[in-house]
Amino acid sequence: MDIKHITSPLQQEVIKKLAVGDMVSISGRIVTGRDQIHKYLASGGNPPIDLSGLVIYHCGPVVIKEKGQWKITAAGPTTSVREEPYQAEIISKLRPGAIMGKGGMGEKTRKAMSECGCVYLHATGGAAQYLAECIVKVEGVYLEQFGQPESMWLLTIKDLPALVTMDSHGNSLHDTVLNDSSKRLEGLFSQPFSVRK
Repeated sequence: MDIKHITSPLQQEVIKKLAVGDMVSISGRIVTGRDQIHKYLASGGNPPIDLSGLVIYHCGPVVIKEKGQWKITAAGPTTSVREEPYQAEIISKLRPGAIMGKGGMGEKTRKAMSECGCVYLHATGGAAQYLAECIVKVEGVYLEQFGQPESMWLLTIKDLPALVTMDSHGNSLHDTVLNDSSKRLEGLFSQPFSVRK
């Protein structure tokens, strides 16, 4: 499968061409954001930087300081559905280009992505150290009052891999998998059971 190389912040023409199932390699600037950041932004808090077109990464990075510089040592994705109560509002108000995390998101977020031109990028869970190696530089840290993992980290990344699982056209791989699994499960339970002797 071909890999699409994309750069954050994302332009709308790039977002519109991305489809469920596309493998992407992301470079450019992204920000992290977990529960406290999402709650703050959805309740009217001002973002410390312009989020237009940027990738918001659901991630609470593990960070150390080396020779006076921040270094991310682990950057695995957080389960995204935790942000479902806030995500649609943030997409509508602040217009990020992509949301990245693991596990997908719900119907409200899917609608907002379709209306505003945004995609969901699934990052691989369990690969926190590998993903941290894709971070070239920590450009800044904001909203530090929420604590280190809940702060907003502005990062420069290079060739971070992800899979498009929700696109700006209303498609969701998560819904497809759920529907297919439900049908298969129904099929299994409709089969008569046989007992081996």
